[in-house]
Amino acid sequence: MSEPRSLHFIEEIVEADKASNKWQGRVHTRFPPEPNGYLHVGHAKSIVLNSSLARRSGGKFNLRFDDTNPEKEEQEYVDSIIDDVKWLGGDFEDRLFYASDYFAQMYEWAEQLVKKGKAYVCDLSAEQMREHRGTLTEPGRNSPFRDRSVDENLDLLRRMKAGEFAPGSKTLRAKIDMTSGNINLRDPVMYRIMKERHHRQGDAWCIYPSYDWAHGLEDSIERITHSICTLEFENHRPLYDWFLDQLGIYHPQQIEFAKLQLTYTVLSKRNLLFLVKEKYVSGWDDPRMPTIRGMRRRGYPSEALRAFCEDIGVTKNDTVIDLVRLENAVRDHLNTTAPRRMAVVNPLKVVITNWPAGQVEQVEVQNNPEDEKAGMRTVPFSGELYLERDDFMEEPPKKFFRLSPGREVRLRGAYFIKCESVVKDATGAVTELRCTYDPSTKGGTAADGRKVKGTIHWVSAQHALDAEVRLFDRLFSAEFPGQAHEGKPGVDRPFLLDLNPGSLVVAKAKVEPSLATERPGARFQFERLGYFCVDLDSKAGALVFNRTVALKDAWAKEVAAEESAPKPAAPAKAPEKKKEPAPPAGPAPEIEFADFTKVALKAGRVLTAEKVEKADKLLKLSVDLGEGAPRTIVSGIAEAFSPESLVGRNVVVVTNLKPRALKGIESRGMILASGSGKSLSLINPGDVPPGTDVK
Repeated sequence: MSEPRSLHFIEEIVEADKASNKWQGRVHTRFPPEPNGYLHVGHAKSIVLNSSLARRSGGKFNLRFDDTNPEKEEQEYVDSIIDDVKWLGGDFEDRLFYASDYFAQMYEWAEQLVKKGKAYVCDLSAEQMREHRGTLTEPGRNSPFRDRSVDENLDLLRRMKAGEFAPGSKTLRAKIDMTSGNINLRDPVMYRIMKERHHRQGDAWCIYPSYDWAHGLEDSIERITHSICTLEFENHRPLYDWFLDQLGIYHPQQIEFAKLQLTYTVLSKRNLLFLVKEKYVSGWDDPRMPTIRGMRRRGYPSEALRAFCEDIGVTKNDTVIDLVRLENAVRDHLNTTAPRRMAVVNPLKVVITNWPAGQVEQVEVQNNPEDEKAGMRTVPFSGELYLERDDFMEEPPKKFFRLSPGREVRLRGAYFIKCESVVKDATGAVTELRCTYDPSTKGGTAADGRKVKGTIHWVSAQHALDAEVRLFDRLFSAEFPGQAHEGKPGVDRPFLLDLNPGSLVVAKAKVEPSLATERPGARFQFERLGYFCVDLDSKAGALVFNRTVALKDAWAKEVAAEESAPKPAAPAKAPEKKKEPAPPAGPAPEIEFADFTKVALKAGRVLTAEKVEKADKLLKLSVDLGEGAPRTIVSGIAEAFSPESLVGRNVVVVTNLKPRALKGIESRGMILASGSGKSLSLINPGDVPPGTDVK
């Protein structure tokens, strides 16, 4: 049992308020999204925070749409938000509200401030207002319309409401202090003219409240106790307080916390909308997107997302959370809940030569070794099977415990088999294995007590179903997308330069027949491959599965392999020489591995490939990079690719790394890939000549 965590600072405030009876013991929170896009993982943190505070205190939680900008709001977004909040466990019961339902009350309060001389109608354009506002070091200047009489302001405001004026020609502004050190208090806009049809109010209104004006009023109307916002609204709190105090109405407490930021992720709604509109992704629910809808389609359980949000805590400090923590939360949940199934993503046919002709057996396999109650299932076993191609090596290194000529392995839940011979095509590629089985090893245990080190999964060729498997990886290959490209001339959206070209690989797989009728959203662990779910596109006879997450953190493993690789000894320090004139510009200078921001990427073509002795994960490649002579590159991709499968492949190579000695071989570059083990995918530069720069 895990130890109870300590309270975060907002929980401490709530507990103190309950102890002092500040709100008569009430706790009432809300989640107030603007319906101008789909929710993302950052919103998930806010939903979990607000709903959890209410639930743990026996309080109430509202869902309220801040629908004050009809230009960007759509009913599609409203519907998706309601569904996502419910899915995530945000129980708002019947408390579904809209800011637009309060428009009449907000307008009445606006007239009250005008009558008190605390608001005025201004004719300055948006650009002129910016000029008058001043800067952080210079005070603003009063609008020439600031001293209009109460009667004139009321008349103009009512005519604005009646639709007499053009959009942008007038605004209603609060009369506060143009010299304030807080720019938000320099006569902020309360209403602007927008002759746009509202998704709920139709054409009833042509003036719409600003967020700063509406925010506190909505909280007041709903009698929220703790108005929880992200940190960028901290400087807006004095304005929130000013409006409520001037009106003399119920006054909630605004509290700010640091919003969620994730590595390898873009969370700007504007940028996410751009990715959707420009078709860099298939839609808001693309499983590579950080939207809640995308995560749902990828197979993330709501319990895992909630656990992640609880685990990272709540602070006032801006921090970036490693995406691995979210992926680990998903793995932890699915490990105990996801039934196991067998699937082969890169099939290699196996014929058991001593199997009785036409015989089919049903063998028992555990549904989930982490859950005793999950029980067993039966899977058909026959004399022709499919195994993962990566589970066979003709000339295996020392620590390769899977199938190879003359070696015996255990098939999950079935028998021991031994590879007797290999069938190849005209090119030398392995097309089939001929094996024998030991009938006395049914269930995976030998009667004579002999042991085998390798246990591999399989599917019966006669009974296997065809399926499309979508192997999703991170949408961005950089830890901080776009950061390395900011300020570059002509680059409007730097994050696009860090899109991961290997973020989706589609494979044709063979899966066990029990998966034939599973409904979209059903989750499984494909043994030894990762966690997968049935996609929305799946249907009878055309199954589609999405990889939710690999079994291990592939990216961390990749980095660890690089960092642990042996490095050549540093040469003895040579005597200092006089500085020579700089040589003419030439190839990119060689760099250390850590200095990855200066990498030179080029397209290459693999000419030859062979195994490295006494290194089961390494292959020695000869790669044409358009330099006249090929380069030798040692790469840790032997688990994913046989040497013969690489010849002729196009690859992306980091060409300006300093040479490194790996198992006594000088390696002059690095092949780029994503994933790990047998799920590794090479980054493909496309059909371009060797030596082409890859951007």
